[in-house]
Amino acid sequence: MDHRFLGIPELTSVPRVAVVIDVMRAFTVAAWAFSRGAERIVLAPTVSEALALKESHPGWLALKDGAPAPGFDAVNSPGQLRTRDFAGRTLVQKTTAGTVGALAVADAPLVLCASFVVAGPTARFLRSEDSGPVTFVVTGEEGRADEDLACAQYIGERIAGEGVDAAPYVHRARNSRAADELSRGQRRGCHPDDVELCLEVDRFPFAMVARREDSLTVLRPVTVPGTAAH
Repeated sequence: MDHRFLGIPELTSVPRVAVVIDVMRAFTVAAWAFSRGAERIVLAPTVSEALALKESHPGWLALKDGAPAPGFDAVNSPGQLRTRDFAGRTLVQKTTAGTVGALAVADAPLVLCASFVVAGPTARFLRSEDSGPVTFVVTGEEGRADEDLACAQYIGERIAGEGVDAAPYVHRARNSRAADELSRGQRRGCHPDDVELCLEVDRFPFAMVARREDSLTVLRPVTVPGTAAH
């Protein structure tokens, strides 16, 4: 199937089906938040809007990239989120690349956000929808981030069938610039386990679908039949 792999700056029209990839770390974090009970994640365009959404909705929590900051309840780190309890909560997420990419294609008829931890369910969801060619939005490094491109290509192959070896794709991600920076602690708000958590394949049994809800772009988990959690 003839999928497209584009960076955010290359998006010149609204695709019919978009899969937005951010492995390290936005959509690994989102998946972990759902696994810890979050009901939905509102994707915010700016830090100030993330805070404004939280302030205007009692009980909502906000998270962002970087070090802890006033008004934010969490940072964009799977290692730091994996023991949190978000049961029934709404999170507002603002990151440097992932949320930007998702908002750039928010008007598409079908938008999924993905990383390795939900790669298989994402592919099966698209197969069940008979979605046709997919535009993969490679969010990191203006479309050049190898961890995101590897994940996108892996999902693209898995749409066609299940017998795809993940190892070469994970190897590329492990040797990416982002993985190196996280491993060296060069990104603020990181945890020593972040890289390994971002490289787990099919950790969770759901895909993540982004839809417009009123004026917001909202990400929710969608359970995919025949998928089991690891």
